[in-house]
Amino acid sequence: MEANRHRAINRERVKSLNSDEAVLKRFAFVIHPIEAQDVTRVMPILRFAPAWFIEALLGMKSPSVVSEITGIRSITGEETHGWFIGLPRTPKMLVKEGKLEESYAMIQRCCELGAAQGADIIGLGAFSSVVGDGGITIASKCPIAVTTGNSYTVSTAIQAALKAADMLEVDLSRSVLAVVGAAGSIGRTCAEVLAPQFARTLLLGRDLDKLKEVEATIPGSQAISDPAELRHADVLISVSSAGREIVFPEHLAPGAIVVDVARPRDVSKRVARERPDVLVIEGGVVHVPGDVEFNFNFGFPAKTAYACMSETMMLALDGRIENFTLGKTVSAQQVRDIDAIADRHGFYLSGFRSFEREVGPEAIERAKRARATREVPAAQSEHVRS
Repeated sequence: MEANRHRAINRERVKSLNSDEAVLKRFAFVIHPIEAQDVTRVMPILRFAPAWFIEALLGMKSPSVVSEITGIRSITGEETHGWFIGLPRTPKMLVKEGKLEESYAMIQRCCELGAAQGADIIGLGAFSSVVGDGGITIASKCPIAVTTGNSYTVSTAIQAALKAADMLEVDLSRSVLAVVGAAGSIGRTCAEVLAPQFARTLLLGRDLDKLKEVEATIPGSQAISDPAELRHADVLISVSSAGREIVFPEHLAPGAIVVDVARPRDVSKRVARERPDVLVIEGGVVHVPGDVEFNFNFGFPAKTAYACMSETMMLALDGRIENFTLGKTVSAQQVRDIDAIADRHGFYLSGFRSFEREVGPEAIERAKRARATREVPAAQSEHVRS
């Protein structure tokens, strides 16, 4: 209810903007280093510095405008442009115990910088959307509209899982789905939307009591606390906010499909080295319409962006200057709404990427062959509760 109340908190502020549909709506988006070493992309002199030293330097810096984003043009002809606002904090720094108010103040400063540039809406990227209450407190003080981007993150995770399953010829009705981080907003909605298509659904998370609450609402689901149980999954969506690697090679079945939406990643880099039979997809790699120039390298191919970034852009294009996705829950209706907006403006899932590389047809074939070696479908395993 609190998130719903704040969803419309800024409508009066922007009524004059929305009264003229010809007015270009602009956006800003908060970015921050996922790991300390990410800083070396813009400060290569630090490439040999230890993480603690880089974080100490970041702790002395304030938010700033990183780049201007141009060239976004909807298939309807609408245009928008925006700015990346740099938050000089890693996830570890943002969620450090006793630092919540300081983190709020830093994110609030990012919002003020976006508004000063002329943005009408700002997206909270990566852990800036995880801190505290999921953007609600930030939105209550922000001079412009706020979204976390989680609605489109859910949408693209679901799309990626289903598309990969189709390519590997997975019979969903005889297969097991696993959701890591199922007690969180993104994980719960992924489970709610996808579970009806699968024979079984495994729900993994740190808080078993919360998982039991989710289990009670999803027929055929089972709350689990042991990551080893993930070996029964045919399709796994990982969306935790653990901030570290929690899914390892020994947890995965041959030919498993893993959609890792979390940032920092949930899936260990060891999986790429040790399990070439597993298809790992970084969820939320989206085609942006037009001839977009981000003027900043965040590791994606040209003309593509994270889903959370894309949600902010498409809301600006659509003139939806409101607090769209806030709090710790994402509803199925929000997913449907953002899907409609994406379709209207020409945003779509743009292939697969895994550990900073494009997923080619050979990776699909390896996973398909590995699945063929499995004697018994995972849904029929005696280890999975019937």
